[in-house]
Amino acid sequence: MSGADILCIGEPMLEFNQNATDAEGRRLFLEGHGGDSSNAAIAAARAGAKSGYISAIGQDAPGESFLQLWATEGVDASTVIRRKDAPTGIYFVTHGPEGHQFTFYRGGSAASRMTPDEMPEAAIRSARILHLTGISQAISTSACDACFRAIEIARAAGVKVSYDTNLRRALWPLPRAAATIHAALRLADIAFPSYEDAAALTGLEAPDAIADFYLELTPLVVLKLGRQGVMVATREGRSTLPGCMVKAVDATGAGDTFAGNFLARAVLGDSPVEAARYANAAAALSTTGYGAVAPMPRPDAVRELLAASA
Repeated sequence: MSGADILCIGEPMLEFNQNATDAEGRRLFLEGHGGDSSNAAIAAARAGAKSGYISAIGQDAPGESFLQLWATEGVDASTVIRRKDAPTGIYFVTHGPEGHQFTFYRGGSAASRMTPDEMPEAAIRSARILHLTGISQAISTSACDACFRAIEIARAAGVKVSYDTNLRRALWPLPRAAATIHAALRLADIAFPSYEDAAALTGLEAPDAIADFYLELTPLVVLKLGRQGVMVATREGRSTLPGCMVKAVDATGAGDTFAGNFLARAVLGDSPVEAARYANAAAALSTTGYGAVAPMPRPDAVRELLAASA
């Protein structure tokens, strides 16, 4: 059984991130690791929390790579299933004038075959926070049902539920995404929408209006505003923290870094605003290198940026 305080659920994916071109203009890719919920678990572990992961991976080289990664990062993988008949997913990240773009190869992946009866009840009941995302539910119908089952177990045990919208339009139609994500958020204690996701899901534009919408569903809304910072909203009030200035090269995984660091600081005793301030700096630092995992900062670097930004 996992001994994690923060238990994440979703799909890990081997990452190939464009970081250069050769003399003939061909793209060169750096191999790494991704998958939003795995990223959040690693970010939480780097921030000093005990984190774990619920997923399924193939009995293949990418799966072995993830097991080594989680062991190195201190993420408890005892609730990760190994499948002989399904692969670990992969994706490519390319960069251009419009920012980073993703190409996924995840159809029939091991994680997409997760089912409700595979949810590790004892591990979920012993956690303090269960964290999942829109992607965790979008990858398949059975994975979606598995996530709702995990939420059900968590709520029955008094475990808080954290949800990052992480909308991927290529995975499901917007009406179905909105219905599923908002149904999950009604069962959540913490919402992590990005501004872009929220605008698409709600049709609203003003950050305050978006916060009002999500506060009807869940008591704590942490609205990620990219370079403009973050809004922390409760039904009693709200605060907006400015972004941290860094030399950004790749935003892959920045939102996951934010969520993992926020949750880590929350279980370590920070208030929501304090946790958001820390996570804001961590997410900014994660954009200063290529890939989702490699640039995730350690606490010393986060504190240094916070001190410089004070």
